[in-house]
Amino acid sequence: MTSDQRIQQALQWWFYREFWKLFLESEKIRDDLLQESFIIRRNLDLLTRDNLSLSVTKIQAHIKTIDNFHHSLVQLSDRLCPISIQDSLPLSIECLLESWINSYFHLDFQINMPVYWRIEQPEHSWIILRVLEELLRITLPESEILLPIDIQITLKEIGSIGLLAVKISYPDISTLIFYSHVPELEYLYDSFKFLMAGKCSYCNKHLMSIWHFYW
Repeated sequence: MTSDQRIQQALQWWFYREFWKLFLESEKIRDDLLQESFIIRRNLDLLTRDNLSLSVTKIQAHIKTIDNFHHSLVQLSDRLCPISIQDSLPLSIECLLESWINSYFHLDFQINMPVYWRIEQPEHSWIILRVLEELLRITLPESEILLPIDIQITLKEIGSIGLLAVKISYPDISTLIFYSHVPELEYLYDSFKFLMAGKCSYCNKHLMSIWHFYW
């Protein structure tokens, strides 16, 4: 396969993954947020008709509904693009990993982020976040296993070069082989190298897989 063909396949894969993320988010908006907004609008309409019988319990219930709706909007906006992406790549990475930490208790994360980070173009930070998210989705089991999996994520600068390092310690050799030889990893590498003009490296050491992304 030529270099151009590899890049074409990688970008097609990247586009497909991003499309389905946006599609699923739009489905959540239609199924959840729009329904909640309709309920809030309906309840407010009823309040205007029956405001004399409004009780403290009803007020608290409506406030809770609005708070939940607001929280859902915040989560949606962070999934689409973290608010910190223009100011801090480390904070954006921590925001991304928070949902993983709260959702997958069989995964043990160790996050090493610098206190200070250089000024990064927002579109570059967004690509780094998407690459990290895709790498985790490809290489980590979502269902619980008998032994926990340790993940170490480090962001640092080497001179003028940025480095995102991801180390995953698997519980056994079969799990390591399965998740470190997924074909989509090649697409991820090629997409990163093309979109960021960067470099990637990968190796296995004992029961650990190590990925380095340079840009």
